[in-house]
Amino acid sequence: MKTKFLMMISFFIVCIINAQDSLNNNLNKPKLIAFSPSKATKNVNGVLIKYYDEIDQEIKPKKVNGVGLGFNGLGIFFPVLFLVNITSIDNWGIKDISSDPLPDKMNKINGMQLSIVNMEPTVTNGLELSLSSNISAPSVTNGMAVSPLYNFHHTTKGVVISPLANVSQKCRGVQVALINVCKDSRGIQIGFWNENEKRKLPLINWNFKNKKL
Repeated sequence: MKTKFLMMISFFIVCIINAQDSLNNNLNKPKLIAFSPSKATKNVNGVLIKYYDEIDQEIKPKKVNGVGLGFNGLGIFFPVLFLVNITSIDNWGIKDISSDPLPDKMNKINGMQLSIVNMEPTVTNGLELSLSSNISAPSVTNGMAVSPLYNFHHTTKGVVISPLANVSQKCRGVQVALINVCKDSRGIQIGFWNENEKRKLPLINWNFKNKKL
């Protein structure tokens, strides 16, 4: 009787372990179409649909090989608020973009990010298209970022284009906009007004020298 009882307990424990392993495997298995926020979304080989942005403390990093679509409706209001509060060119030296280390919890998109506005820490390797990118969210773009209003990034490597403004902490490549601001620039700025760590110039600005240690 004791033997049968021990066998039943052992069988029950094995079933629990197998169920847990199966659950973990399903969470790690790449999805073709996934949604966020969702505890079941971690790896996506296809399309990730974000219906609202997670706050910093809640972000569970996601890896997307394909397209990230951000449809947070509240993001429509942020570009307007920024425009209303801008009274002079100096305001484009946004204080929020600092040299602080990037957070460990960052989404990674290999392909294209298409969004109304991105408010989560994100690394985009490819093309970024947004109404006004990366407001209140540290971000890295390796490739090209295009916005019909303005771009805010922590780091850009490649080409950044918008009609109004591009603002970044670190730039490696080209900025094209009415106003361009970069605190750590290696490349060219083309626009009505351009600022980097060395100088402020209209029309075109540049810096190709590394900082002295």
